Amino acid sequence: MEQKEIDELKQKALEIRKLTIREIGTLGSGHIGGAMSIVDLLTLLYYRKMNVDPENPRKKDRDQLVVSKGHSGPAVYATLASKGYFPVDWLWTLNKGGTRLPSHCDRNLTPGIDMTTGSLGQGFSAALGIALGLRLDKIPATVYTIIGDGESDEGQIWEGALYAGAHGLSNVVAFTDFNKQQLDGFVKDILDLGDLEAKWKAFGWFTQSVDGHDFAALDAAIDAAKAQKEKPSMIIMNTIKGKGCFFAEGVEKNHSMAFDLAKAEEAIAALDKTA
Repeated sequence: MEQKEIDELKQKALEIRKLTIREIGTLGSGHIGGAMSIVDLLTLLYYRKMNVDPENPRKKDRDQLVVSKGHSGPAVYATLASKGYFPVDWLWTLNKGGTRLPSHCDRNLTPGIDMTTGSLGQGFSAALGIALGLRLDKIPATVYTIIGDGESDEGQIWEGALYAGAHGLSNVVAFTDFNKQQLDGFVKDILDLGDLEAKWKAFGWFTQSVDGHDFAALDAAIDAAKAQKEKPSMIIMNTIKGKGCFFAEGVEKNHSMAFDLAKAEEAIAALDKTA
């Protein structure tokens, strides 16, 4: 990837981060931590990697994204709005009465959402089912899916991992948002995942570990994942929870935070200074 492309992606990610912060600030509270940690990946997927069409969100041969950690919906919505799936003004209705943007992703309400998620572990299983269906229908599309490190406490994740590895679902590219934190604290203190890369390899997955905020590294990892045709792929992204939001980045209680629009604008101004 050339530096010009990286710079363009950084600018787009900055835009999406600002939209996400303002979106949650307009509501007054929300899942800022896990939303901000996947913004760079979402930017890369929608602006470089995925075969999608905002004017035809359900086209049959599209690549699909299932964000199993569905509480990160605000970042997904900001990305979809920036890509043209729906007006940016919809963002200011997040989780309010009559909205089409609920707190967790809902395919029946929001253009561009491929699967309703939020009950942790279940979205991952759905993504694998979608991938199996595409293979049976001989549709050469890729299913991308994002799980959380806290979500990896769920047994359903590992049932799905075993199934996909055994059946060689090579049209799946999964990501673990390994920001080392979950709702109640740090992952290592609640249920230590140990050597996560070794675990996924043991389940039969083509596994890589990268800096989840490095566009070039993510881009190369996705290319490597798609180049091999025998195994499902897991890309473990080392990320920072709350990335880019000064009052949320790296602090312990940042899973869901209350803050108003004034605080949001302060965080946006701080982002602009560091851009």
